[in-house]
Amino acid sequence: MERREFLHATALLAGASLFRSSGTEAAEAPKASEWRIFELVTQVEIPAGGKSTRAWVPLPSVHDASWVRPMGNLWRGNTSDAYIRTDPASGVQMLYAEWNGATNASLELVSRCTTRDRRLDFTKPGKAEPLSGADHARYTRATKLLPTDGVVRETAQRVTRGRQGDLAQARALYEWVVESTARNPKTRGCGLGDIRFMLESGDLSGKCADLNALYVGLARSLGLPARDLYGVRVAASRLGFKSLGVSGDCSKAQHCRAEVYLTDFGWVPVDPADVRKVALEEPPGGLSLEAGPVVHARKLLFGGWEGNWLPYNAAHDVRLPGSRGAELPFLMYPQAEIDGERRDSLDPPSFRYRLTAREVETRGAA
Repeated sequence: MERREFLHATALLAGASLFRSSGTEAAEAPKASEWRIFELVTQVEIPAGGKSTRAWVPLPSVHDASWVRPMGNLWRGNTSDAYIRTDPASGVQMLYAEWNGATNASLELVSRCTTRDRRLDFTKPGKAEPLSGADHARYTRATKLLPTDGVVRETAQRVTRGRQGDLAQARALYEWVVESTARNPKTRGCGLGDIRFMLESGDLSGKCADLNALYVGLARSLGLPARDLYGVRVAASRLGFKSLGVSGDCSKAQHCRAEVYLTDFGWVPVDPADVRKVALEEPPGGLSLEAGPVVHARKLLFGGWEGNWLPYNAAHDVRLPGSRGAELPFLMYPQAEIDGERRDSLDPPSFRYRLTAREVETRGAA
């Protein structure tokens, strides 16, 4: 059969923001003024194996004028149909593709996004835009793997006892997660984020989707709006961290970060999981929390992070449109099904998907 290709595009820099801005530019202006444009290419190749094949590929869909702006998507392949799906409840966007007939399935998606470093100055509080009632409810609610009662609330209350104000509470939770957890290199993918199990079992190890989910769940249990942001690293670190970057092939560079909403600062970036990654992986490896690189990362990653990472979405309990399979805890990896049977998204070689990234351009302040 002759391969049929098509090309579609979304308008660059078009569309309304999926998430509210974190507040005034003054409250969240990064020290670095450069905007970096990245191109992320996702290639999907699924061997013939059934009558129908489907794929769902996450798209960069977080828009915050102060630090990240999606620029659009292009795709081509031999699909029977393909189009962008947006979940109105969560804002998660994905490219949905389907193939009919026993044929090898191929798809290439090119996404562009511009981002920059974030760094808050907590000595200069601003007047952040208040969250709407709906957003406040959304970012304080429990999810299947992020309960906000029982051992989660009890732990958060113990950690923040005597701390006054949302900034002090948010920082106390961050320091506790950094000091109490460990990165487990044997955890599959980025982990699941089953925080009740972690706290009840006392096993506070895992990867980013576990450790940062623990922070988000603890914050939500206190009524502090917080969210996980699921995305992918797309470039080497320019801050000197070998463990916090990637070059070229980023098929296994998915990374979950977190934000907490504070009254005087809006959405504040936090990433205790990456502090633990630095401790475990930064050369020569196995560093203590007192080691220089870890101390530096710990200071940086409460109120800041580097713009070498693109966020897809902040959604939990994601149901793939058109699938009868189980909900996903989150959508950070390409997904595929053959005749309704879900493929293992954590095994790119067998699933045959590949992610590559390159920096297209660097611009001054917008």
